[in-house]
Amino acid sequence: MSVIPATPTIPVMLPWLGEEEAEAAAAAVRSGWVAQGPRVAEFERAFADHLGVEHAVAVSSCTTALHLALIGAGVGPGDEVVVPSLSFIATANAVTYVGAVPVFADVDPATGNLTADTVAAALTGRTKGVIAVDQGGVPVDLDAIRALVEPRGITVVEDAACGAGSLYRGRPVGSTARIAAYSFHPRKLLTTGEGGMVTCQDGDLAARLRRLREHGMSVSAADRHAAAGGAGVVETYDEIGFNHRMTDIQAAVGLVQLRKLPAMVARRRELAARYRELLGPLADGLVADPAHGTGNFQACWLLLPDGAPDRTEVLTALAAAGVSARRGIMAAHLEAPYKGTARLPLPATELITRRSLILPLYHSLTEDQQDRVVAALREAIG
Repeated sequence: MSVIPATPTIPVMLPWLGEEEAEAAAAAVRSGWVAQGPRVAEFERAFADHLGVEHAVAVSSCTTALHLALIGAGVGPGDEVVVPSLSFIATANAVTYVGAVPVFADVDPATGNLTADTVAAALTGRTKGVIAVDQGGVPVDLDAIRALVEPRGITVVEDAACGAGSLYRGRPVGSTARIAAYSFHPRKLLTTGEGGMVTCQDGDLAARLRRLREHGMSVSAADRHAAAGGAGVVETYDEIGFNHRMTDIQAAVGLVQLRKLPAMVARRRELAARYRELLGPLADGLVADPAHGTGNFQACWLLLPDGAPDRTEVLTALAAAGVSARRGIMAAHLEAPYKGTARLPLPATELITRRSLILPLYHSLTEDQQDRVVAALREAIG
């Protein structure tokens, strides 16, 4: 017989959405332009300004952002790309989409991120790229990795899916990368429902990515419409592209969310600090800021201590107490599509994916709810 909690379950994540986002989406609908159009262009400009980069290209997801980023970096069949296994499977999948081979490298056990040393161990003569992930919003040490691989002609793509609002050496995460990709999935701080962004400093690259997201079209639908209603404008298709577009409805929501981002980060960091205080000795396993930056605590993950019950038992006990936690970050090399492909030992990856869990953390989480989470966790661990 299942135990029904006496009080409502505390979710692991809730997006911070309200009337302002609803009105922005409704205004886009009322405008009659709901596909990729003026609001997408406005969102791109606002996001680029927020980061301090030259170009931002809105797309349908971070996965499609990574896909385009790899094409833009010239990665293709026969190439290898070093990636962390400790990441959502989309990181490795994007490599396979362009016909290349993902090569799994281990991570720093404290940050969950690639390091220059773990990347170095995975390099071969076929390495064409590295995808450096800001795992859970923890900034990766991008400078060290770029210093290692760029002299060898290897491009680093920053997978900043979780990174909006985090800082690396005082600058927004992704702003120092040659190419970076962001996610606006509901599990991220800034959400458009689904959606993503590619950022870069190269105008020619940005122009090509804009064409590729729209089937390789030489003139976008919005530009055709702006040119006397499209009369006499005939587009060409010079390379195979994709349907990776964002809608104006999503972009309208994204513009509101972007304005709220600083408040989201401040609140999440405040709650994470309170978790650290409440957890006592258990806080030794709580994700923390690295020396080179500050995180947004997109995922507040905790490594269970030695001697703790199996993680599944802990998650089951938390659920019975009305706390919705989640297993920690996945390891792609343990999933069916990539099983048996790891060339190197990945001890830190396997430790984190086996013993970590994600605690509830979102803007509207109350102190009473946080107290309940910690009490339930202590009880579950015993």
